[in-house]
Amino acid sequence: MGTWFKCGGLLLVALGAVACVDPDDHSSHVRDLRVLGIAVERPELMAPTCEPTAEALEVLTEQVSYRALLVDPLGQGRAIAYTLTACADPEDSLCEDAAKRVELARGTTTAGELVLPIRPGASQLADGTLLLDAVRQADPYQGFGGLRMPLVLHVTAGEEGVYAQKLMVFTCPLVPGMAPNQQPMLQGLTLDDAAWDPEALPELKGEGPFVVRANDIAALEESYVVPGFRKEAVQLKESWAITWHATLGKFSVEETESVDFNGQPGRHRTEWEPPEKDGVAQEVTFWAVVRDGRGGSSWLVRRARWTP
Repeated sequence: MGTWFKCGGLLLVALGAVACVDPDDHSSHVRDLRVLGIAVERPELMAPTCEPTAEALEVLTEQVSYRALLVDPLGQGRAIAYTLTACADPEDSLCEDAAKRVELARGTTTAGELVLPIRPGASQLADGTLLLDAVRQADPYQGFGGLRMPLVLHVTAGEEGVYAQKLMVFTCPLVPGMAPNQQPMLQGLTLDDAAWDPEALPELKGEGPFVVRANDIAALEESYVVPGFRKEAVQLKESWAITWHATLGKFSVEETESVDFNGQPGRHRTEWEPPEKDGVAQEVTFWAVVRDGRGGSSWLVRRARWTP
């Protein structure tokens, strides 16, 4: 049917041409149709109470903005068909169970940001059941710790196709101190220690490598509260991860994290390495996609002109 893989924490299935799985390739080098990131604004809908009141349902069924970062470097602006589906079971990565899914949107677009207004919490199955209730029934914890509704995007262009799953988070304040997640937002990038502005096209020459950093984000990583198994308040802190991508060359570190494997503070620093041979002068697009580990995500896009 296709190939399963993960790129930077985003669950994908590729049909046709496949990215991220060729042993001679690098996931940071984007050459084909790909979904690099998905964000929902707001990343978490938190009801004001855990009681099944009209006020709680109103919040959980609010409209949100769904954003997907679609890239298609060789597509030359071709049309990309998309279908966005919500379903009940997080293990159903393609939303294949017709009885437990709802189509939220479909249409055609081109590479760039796909933005769709959706109300997944208000979606109903064919039998009239609220999809959110079906998500709770499929959850082994019956919603303890929050509900996660799969939103599955299917995009196709030519012979290429990709599925990308995003889990939409619904919660209520089970313990004191709980607050809805806020979207993680990068505060800018530097290229060889110089500020890398969104509209700039810096000149890069030679074999590099060229150092890319994210501006300090430590103060933006939220402290938050989750319920423990005894319904006590458990204090946690976010640790953001950034995946790095470019239309040429590769990154020495394809994903950077705020905390390393030993629990020590990490650095969001990597190096972009141009191709070792057969390179030609060209404009290169770069993407930095940040995820907070709680369902929040966003990205920055930068460009540069590289000459061998």
